[in-house]
Amino acid sequence: MHDANGAVVVIGGGLAGLMTALGLAPRPVLLLSSASLGFETSSILAQGGIAASIGPDDDASLHLADTLAAGDGLCDESVAAAILSGAPAAIERLSQLGVAFDRDADGNLALGLEAAHSRRRIIHAGGDASGHDIIRTLVRKVYETPSITVCEATRAQRLIVEDNTVRGVVCQTDRDPVAFAADHIVVATGGIGGLFLHGTNPAGSCGQGLALAARAGAIMADLEFIQFHPTALDTGSFPLKLISEAVRGEGATLIDENGDRFIADTPGAELAPRDVVARAVWRHMAAGHRAFLDARDLQGIDFARRFPAITSFCRDAGIDPATQPIPVRPAAHYHMGGIAVDKRGRTSIDGLWACGEVACTGLHGANRLASNSLVEAVVCAGLVAQDIAGTASTKKRYPRTPDGGGGGDPTLIRPILSRAAGVLRDGDGLRAAARALSPLAASQQAASDPAIVALMIVIAALRREETRGAHARTDFPERAIRAERATLRLSDALDAAQDYIADPVN
Repeated sequence: MHDANGAVVVIGGGLAGLMTALGLAPRPVLLLSSASLGFETSSILAQGGIAASIGPDDDASLHLADTLAAGDGLCDESVAAAILSGAPAAIERLSQLGVAFDRDADGNLALGLEAAHSRRRIIHAGGDASGHDIIRTLVRKVYETPSITVCEATRAQRLIVEDNTVRGVVCQTDRDPVAFAADHIVVATGGIGGLFLHGTNPAGSCGQGLALAARAGAIMADLEFIQFHPTALDTGSFPLKLISEAVRGEGATLIDENGDRFIADTPGAELAPRDVVARAVWRHMAAGHRAFLDARDLQGIDFARRFPAITSFCRDAGIDPATQPIPVRPAAHYHMGGIAVDKRGRTSIDGLWACGEVACTGLHGANRLASNSLVEAVVCAGLVAQDIAGTASTKKRYPRTPDGGGGGDPTLIRPILSRAAGVLRDGDGLRAAARALSPLAASQQAASDPAIVALMIVIAALRREETRGAHARTDFPERAIRAERATLRLSDALDAAQDYIADPVN
């Protein structure tokens, strides 16, 4: 056991973790990253950019209206308004840190359009390499900040909690286990795409932060809402490369192997909300077709210049986007649910904060509006840092060190969760998944942590007997009359799974 000596422990090296650490300076921070800092994060893969209402025809109320519409009745409007009103300042903060955003010929920030946005408000850096450029800049700033100590190849395995108060964290390094005594811990570990057979997140994004908080007894919210991006490059790689929504924003269309534009009659067509487009592609593929994104005739767009990263990995797959349609499929992309937090990023456990994709703020509701995730990470990291700055660290006795957490291997989990909780779901499939996941979640096997997260998702999906946003039940195809957010603890999920084991029919 090592004393953090009053330092705030931040778990996660993506955008939320980096911005939290920088926002806390000059307060000491211990930044834990399971990989080399800035690598193996969803943030670095982000192509679409950051949504902010800075255009002359735009304002925060319009951004909020689009967000609420996409969220399908489950956004926390006051939280969403607060986060989105902070978006322009977030862009300014990143610029001050050295992020070079794309600009037009007059030197103004270049604004792009993405699905379900009523205005051009997407700000990019490096074209479609926004995440890479932003993370690269912030990593450099973190290394230059004397108050931040970076621990790479350090995987947080178990939070130490006594009397519902965080006391420290147990980690596994590339050598030995290590524990840090700390009374201020921030979880910023990213998403869950690595739990599915087809995902756009790094393979290691398996809900580690959710498992940490769940084992500690934290309350989760909205776990059933998983956004499947409708246009991931359909190859055999993992993760699948993302074909940004910005390509459709510039006029690309969805076609099948016959050249038919199969989504043309859907309201909004290619720029309908992501859940609508993903389900349309999924159903068309389930009917025996393939899906392609046709960007061959974009007017006034030099595809290779506008989308250099997409052009590069398409060509690596033997596809020239200028002359060939791009094969695509839906893939797990973003988790709207997560650790339940308040407006300051506080969880239900004292001394534990969460921000970024691992947290559920209420901004996204049932379906995230495109490019709202990065702005949420920046704004909420600032709110967390501000809240922690107003608290004091107290010298306490070393807590008792628990055994390390379970294993983090998702191999057994991916087929189970993909079958049961994919783009389309039904009760029979979800109950079968609960029965399969329950013994793994209750064990200390290699798959136990991913199984915990998957089981909680499945139980949350079973309890939501309706179709709303990114949650589509074929046995409950209509929306419920009332929109209600749902919370869940691990103990509740384990108990519910035992009920399904005892009564396989119901």
